[in-house]
Amino acid sequence: MKFHIELVVDISFAKLLDLFENPENLKRWQPNVISFTPLSGEIGHEGATAEIRYNMVIKEIVMKETVLKRNIPDEFVLRYDSDGVTNTVTNNFKEIAPNKTRWIMENNFQFKGIMKYAALAMKGIFKKQTEMTMERFKKFAEEISKEEA
Repeated sequence: MKFHIELVVDISFAKLLDLFENPENLKRWQPNVISFTPLSGEIGHEGATAEIRYNMVIKEIVMKETVLKRNIPDEFVLRYDSDGVTNTVTNNFKEIAPNKTRWIMENNFQFKGIMKYAALAMKGIFKKQTEMTMERFKKFAEEISKEEA
């Protein structure tokens, strides 16, 4: 399952990247994050891995994050692996005006086992959840930017 989402964040690219890459900010825009634990490599750089734990109401989900490519601003590619699901996420950023950055996120979900069948019924949910997460980041980043101005 593939989809992409775009939005414009009203901050500079440099500020967006600083906020986006800092794992200490995760809980501020992803409220269901329980923990982010680096496993290997330098956080945010190619080859780095981390474990992210999420509280998904019904159960806790553990994902392994791997940085596949870091060619910022053109490509920042991450892979998330959890039980039955792999999601490769390509982030592209473009500063389109002073304090305006376009963020394009392409998602490529692959499902295994029983998740293949569940995914057919849940495509809309995956996309909507991704849109909501990006919107939460936008709100968080713009509020931080105003506070610092």
